[in-house]
Parts: sequence; C-alpha cells; structure tokens
Amino acid sequence: MITRLHIEALSIQRGERVLLSGVSAAIKAGEAVALTGANGSGKTSLLRAVAGLVRPSAGAVRFEGVAEADEARRGGLHLIGHQDGFDPGRPARDELAFQVRWLGGEAGAATAAAERLGLARQLDLEVRRLSAGQRRRLALARLIAAPRPLWLLDEPLAPLDAPSRGLFGEIMAAHLAGGGLILAAVHDPMPIQARILEIGA
Repeated sequence: MITRLHIEALSIQRGERVLLSGVSAAIKAGEAVALTGANGSGKTSLLRAVAGLVRPSAGAVRFEGVAEADEARRGGLHLIGHQDGFDPGRPARDELAFQVRWLGGEAGAATAAAERLGLARQLDLEVRRLSAGQRRRLALARLIAAPRPLWLLDEPLAPLDAPSRGLFGEIMAAHLAGGGLILAAVHDPMPIQARILEIGA
C-alpha cells in the first residue's frame, strides 16, 4: 500500500516548451495537497507524470510502501481526469460495472458507490443522457467501488453543484481518515483541509 508520495525536482517538457521545472513535494498518508495555478501551468501534466502517463525530462516520482513504481501505479492509484472514458451509448450501470471490474472491484460495489453519490435513479440511463455533474459523479464512484490509496484528481469539483461538492468532501475526508492520499489540481477551494502547492509561481 502506498504510504507516501515523493515528487522530486520534477520537470516536464512538450517539444521545446517547458511545462514544469523543478517541482518538489511530499505527500504522506492522511494528507491532501491541492495543486493551484493558471490554466496551462502544468497541473494536469504533473498528475499524469505521477500516474506514469507522461515521462519527465528531469526529476523523479517515488512511492513508499510498495516495492516498485510500476506496482504502485498498476494497483495503488486512481487518476480521474477531464475525460471520464465512458462509452456514451451504454447504460450508466453497465459502464460503471465494467470499469470497476477492470480496476479490480465488483459490480455490486459499483452500484453501491453510485447510490452513495446520489445516482440510483440514473443508473439505467445511457451515459450520454446524464448531465455533466452526473457523469462526474459516475466517474468519482470508481474511487469508492475499487479502493486504492492514492487519488489523483483533475478538477474534480468543476461540474458539481454545491450539495455534490459537500458530499464528495465527506468522501474525501473519509478516504484520508483511512490512510489515503489525495493530490488534486483545482481552481476552486477544496471542501477539505489541504496543503497548497502552487504551480508556475
């Protein structure tokens, strides 16, 4: 289980453009860190580098509590980005169950997670018939249904209304209380206590 995340002097380039330079941070179990900064400052790229989807040009990402970084990324983290990855033509229930099984969870856990996020009445609708906020809650249900210690969240609150933000705040707080870690790129204030890491300052 991941107990600490280390980001060490991380730099990321895209072609000739430097997106990030020398970013360092450490996150321990039970802690949340909010990445802030202007659009285009590299917040999403940093999350993707931690997840192993972007190769840094310098620096390193290390995980404590697991033998290897590949092991941590394969079974120890969730990345929720702007794109939810759902098939818009499938019923929400089936699509969520498929993704949760792929992540190592069970279909029953998927349904319970969706209900926890207030989606019980929408599960039989095709994904394309859901609102932006409902689709985001469906994506966030994966966090509950297939538990993993490290949550990498890219603007998780953006399409959510106030009650849903409050509910997700409770879910995040419970995750931290259980020893989880959260690294989130945000523009809006987090509904939980979080240390701020400003990117591009």
